[in-house]
Amino acid sequence: MDLVIKISQMVLMLSILVVLHEFGHFLPAKLFKVRVEKFYLFMDAGFSLFKKKIKDTEWGIGWLPIGGYVKLAGMIDESMDTEALKQAPKPYEFRSKPAWQRLIIMLGGVTVNIILAWFIYTLMFSTYGQKYIATDEIEKNGFAFGQPLLEAGFKNGDKIKSIDGVHQPKFNRFIIDFLLGDTVEVIRGNETLKITLNDTLKRDILKSEGRQFAMPRTESVVDSIPSNSNAKIAGLQVGDKIISINNQLITYQDEVSSILKAAKKDSASLVVLRGKDSVQIHTKLDKEFKIGFINKSFDLKEKYLIVKKHSFFEAIPLAAKECYMQFTYSIKQLKLLIKPKTEAWKHIKSPIGITDKLIPSTWDWEYFWSFTAMFSIGLAFMNLLPIPGLDGAHALFTIAEMITGRTLSDKAMGVVQTVGMVILLSLMAFTFGKDIYDIILENIR
Repeated sequence: MDLVIKISQMVLMLSILVVLHEFGHFLPAKLFKVRVEKFYLFMDAGFSLFKKKIKDTEWGIGWLPIGGYVKLAGMIDESMDTEALKQAPKPYEFRSKPAWQRLIIMLGGVTVNIILAWFIYTLMFSTYGQKYIATDEIEKNGFAFGQPLLEAGFKNGDKIKSIDGVHQPKFNRFIIDFLLGDTVEVIRGNETLKITLNDTLKRDILKSEGRQFAMPRTESVVDSIPSNSNAKIAGLQVGDKIISINNQLITYQDEVSSILKAAKKDSASLVVLRGKDSVQIHTKLDKEFKIGFINKSFDLKEKYLIVKKHSFFEAIPLAAKECYMQFTYSIKQLKLLIKPKTEAWKHIKSPIGITDKLIPSTWDWEYFWSFTAMFSIGLAFMNLLPIPGLDGAHALFTIAEMITGRTLSDKAMGVVQTVGMVILLSLMAFTFGKDIYDIILENIR
């Protein structure tokens, strides 16, 4: 049932985004009297699940959920149909229209995706409100960092002043800012230090899927104790607060592991606060110098969530700003992907991987619409890339034509489109194959 809910959300989201994107091409095409021969949700490679001819247009649903398309008369597109181009241009064909009209048609899908995201964010900010975890609140005691960041020069207790000179008030975006940034300013005591974010560090953060990043420092309070653990044998109890290890006073959980690892002994002497009493405990340690208890944690959203509700008209410029920020992140993510040392390419996900890892198993409309808006901006950015087969390449060729007055021949355009489709299909095969392999691997472990 959980899988059905995940798939249902993903199919609905893709359907909304693809249909509206293609309508972004369809409407200006009809406005400029270009014949639309096909309008498809998803790809109909070999066969379609549904199709119906209405006037000049065949409306259909394909079986492969990797996008959709509108087939315009007189244009080489995803269908790779070049037969009609062997004849003289007809007034209703795409190729017979002025360059400025063709450019508007090509950019219509991207425009609709951006407007859709803007509209969704506007409604969300005026209904659910703008929600984020406040950085200033969460870092009052500094951060406890994962091992990759400690090795990069961060120290537990550091506060993050800025990333690339910009203060991030929303802790939700810290990981992505780290991955996309170059330098971090940290406050350590009375000093402000700069730490470089290198590609190796980013690779390690990505590899751990953010688990070894940074969290607020928490007191070392015992939440649970596994049976047969050293902690259980030593007499540690749930609710105990560790205040001293080997005669060193401590406050935070991260100090427990750092002291024990530094000592490198097979045992430790603890003082715990149990109610109002101080209790001394001597415990053995495992091979990783751990006592063997689980520290008490808490939900960041419950403790630090900020909710700012806005009127509809207040939300409009805020939604536009959010769209701009998401688009900027998309550009920076591309830069991250093309750096080999980050190994970011290993983390590209197909719709299968997104459904498995990012879509919740319960239906949450707030999450659904937030994810749809973010994905819509991502789809707009992806389609603007100058890769043959995508809207960006068609737009680029049209702009070049407007500047130079020269056009690519139909034969050259066919070659370019073929190369682009091979690239896109190869990328799709790689991401789908990788996600399927990962899912199989997880289930046979």
